[in-house]
Amino acid sequence: MPDGAVPVLDVRDLKTVFRTRGGEVHAVNSVSFDIRPGELLGVVGESGSGKSVTMMSLIGLLPSPPAEVRGGRVLFAGTDLLRCPPEHLRSVRGHDIGFIFQDPMTSLNPVFTVGFQIMEPLRRHKGMTRAAARERARELLEMVGIPDAGRRLRDYPHQFSGGMRQRVMIAIALACDPKVLIADEPTTALDVTIQAQILELVRDLRQKLGMAIVWITHDLGVIAGIADRVIVMYGGQIVEQAPVRALFGNPQHPYTRALLKTIPHVPGARREKLSVIQGQPPILRAAPDSCAFRARCAHAFDRCARENPVRIDLGGGHDVACFWDPATGGPRHG
Repeated sequence: MPDGAVPVLDVRDLKTVFRTRGGEVHAVNSVSFDIRPGELLGVVGESGSGKSVTMMSLIGLLPSPPAEVRGGRVLFAGTDLLRCPPEHLRSVRGHDIGFIFQDPMTSLNPVFTVGFQIMEPLRRHKGMTRAAARERARELLEMVGIPDAGRRLRDYPHQFSGGMRQRVMIAIALACDPKVLIADEPTTALDVTIQAQILELVRDLRQKLGMAIVWITHDLGVIAGIADRVIVMYGGQIVEQAPVRALFGNPQHPYTRALLKTIPHVPGARREKLSVIQGQPPILRAAPDSCAFRARCAHAFDRCARENPVRIDLGGGHDVACFWDPATGGPRHG
């Protein structure tokens, strides 16, 4: 992937709120990032940090109401997806941008065969005949490693194991050769062996197809093995962004450093207790005007309660939104 490549997806100042009986919840707060052709971008953070809501906001997958995208810009192929007609967004979704959901059993329709569900986007977006779509569906099942693919097209979701259902979801997402694939914690519900198989499959498909991938997860261990670049989210904001080696080798935000300490180590002679991050992510009833992490941060000081830090460019594609400097243990200058 060339460093100067034009982003295939460019997101600027995205804001999303949910209207609830208890008032508005500001779930995504001025999020900006991009992804380049062939790049794998990891998006990490605890549940409630805004990862999935951000990505679903991009392509209109949130129910409205209660969700409302309040502002921002999402450029894809020269078009702002937040302002294009609904029919254009539907044509982009599933054709140019694929989405793999976390739970394949609730995402797949139990009353239709997997063959029908793979063929549907091919016939809608590609205009294929039934015979051509069926042949392409068979090829896709073979591509994602499902044996006896021609016969299994006639099976229903409940006839597949959890790992095989996730492979079907990947086949559906890849059906129309998308330029961007968004994977929302696709291995969370799977056992470790199946998870490893799915990760290896994604590596192979990325190499063969050259698509950009956004991989959403709470598991930094997974990201370490597959990502080129990582963004860390907290309180609906990006608090740190860096190439994967820089993030693991020199994390700058206290939240990133705390997340890294929660990764289990390989068992050895010495048994270490896993670290935990005390407290819970905030539910923001207004756009943040102070650091959302300060109540859980051991390094917070007065300025953190008065201002919401903006991202500072540290060079080399690394930026952080924090007033604390780990190099000095005191306030960051500049």
